[in-house]
Amino acid sequence: MNKRILIVGGGTAGWLTAAYLAKRLAADRPGGVAITLVESSDIGILGVGEGTFPTIRRTLQTIGIDEAELVRRCGATFKQGAKFVHWQHAPGTPGPNHFLHPFQPAEAPGGLELLPYWLLGVGGAENWDEVSGPQKKAADAHRAPKLPSHPDYVGPLNYAFHFDAVTLAAMLRDQGVANGVTHLTDRVSEVLLTEDGAIGGVRTEANGVLDADLYIDCTGFRAELIGKALGMKWRSCRDTLFCDSALAMQVPYADANAPIASYTISTAQDAGWVWDIGLDTRRGIGHVFSSAHTDDATAEARLRAYIGPASDRLDCRKFRFGAGYREINWHKNCVAIGLSSGFFEPLEATGIVFAEVAAGMLANLFPWGGDYETSARQFNHIMRQRYERALDFIKLHYCITQRRDSAFWRDNVAASSIPDSLHDLLDRWRFRPPSEIDVDPRVDIFTEASWQYVLYGMGWKTDLSARAGVYRYHDDARRAFAEARRKADMAIAGLPSNRDLVTYAQTHGFGPHGIAA
Repeated sequence: MNKRILIVGGGTAGWLTAAYLAKRLAADRPGGVAITLVESSDIGILGVGEGTFPTIRRTLQTIGIDEAELVRRCGATFKQGAKFVHWQHAPGTPGPNHFLHPFQPAEAPGGLELLPYWLLGVGGAENWDEVSGPQKKAADAHRAPKLPSHPDYVGPLNYAFHFDAVTLAAMLRDQGVANGVTHLTDRVSEVLLTEDGAIGGVRTEANGVLDADLYIDCTGFRAELIGKALGMKWRSCRDTLFCDSALAMQVPYADANAPIASYTISTAQDAGWVWDIGLDTRRGIGHVFSSAHTDDATAEARLRAYIGPASDRLDCRKFRFGAGYREINWHKNCVAIGLSSGFFEPLEATGIVFAEVAAGMLANLFPWGGDYETSARQFNHIMRQRYERALDFIKLHYCITQRRDSAFWRDNVAASSIPDSLHDLLDRWRFRPPSEIDVDPRVDIFTEASWQYVLYGMGWKTDLSARAGVYRYHDDARRAFAEARRKADMAIAGLPSNRDLVTYAQTHGFGPHGIAA
């Protein structure tokens, strides 16, 4: 008899998990795992623009999503990183007013590490994100990361996507069904437990009791299975990350041919920050803020001031969230994926990537032989470490700011709000830059390059004076910095704009098959 998985809840996390597992666990083949997803039609999805991390390309390719179809159906555009405005200094204060966390790490011939030479002044007066590679200047010029002739999910510049969350969930649903997932639209009225505390089934209004070998909780913050039924505790991170509220708007372009930003724009405010995501026909703009440092009315005024007159006739959607995660995400025969597992805030697009890594681990750890406890121990250990490390990375954006213009920023730099693990990292980096010895690819979502871009984008000072003499390849470094500038010029001259590539993909697709002879 085939093994069976029941996923409760849809949305992006539920359908991404279902479609991915269906491929990895051969749901469409004899001997594969039978996968059913049940979701209620009464529970909607917050239809804001969403950003992703470059891992999404491999995930979507595995699922079987055509890249051009993603662009057509989901309003998808190309994202090359995240631009942070006014995070280091308050508006009107002397000093740099923005930096980019690009997806492209620094490159140099012969494996030369360029960052120490930049710290020693060899790279000139430009910031690290500008001299380390071509991506910032290309993205600043609204360039796309690839040519129409490049195959699906391949390009010279590393990239992810922005897309509409509602249409992506629908696309993943359709592909999931094509991959072998059984889709039920029904409301779960009760979670049934066995004598030993595992899940014995879920009672639904129209389909009766549904049972399975493994249950996946994708019910969002409600956490109907892992939280309410099984009692796995939520660890709040509000003592570290203060933001707990958001307001969101969908803002049409004033001009249908307006440039599409090639990165998420995050602009710091006095009690949080505003996200600005460019889709094909509109921008998704929202204000993430701390309710302990401002109120809804003031936050909405900040958001409307950011948007300008275009916001006058637009409705504002409000939602609350609690930064945190579950230390136990796999208990007995139930696994939490998505918001039921954890969530910090939209900064750096960690929401979807956590669903990706959880689905990937579950595919590898699926208990074919019934060894649930063995798989659960490893899954929980890795997920807990992933959350802890991502928490440090997100807090980094806040805690090394030079802003002191509001209680929100002053509270964020307070030593008591910074995890001991992040204190330790910052202590290491006083006299050496982040390197591969500071990250663990088994658990770290963000590489050393990401830490470097944020650290030095925020103005961190690493003192290399004591060992400056060991860096002997200054001429090679100068040539590498010059080559990065040359590549940036080539990218600006040779790559299409983000909008032009989106428009082309909607009608022609990608790869040689999409190029007219």
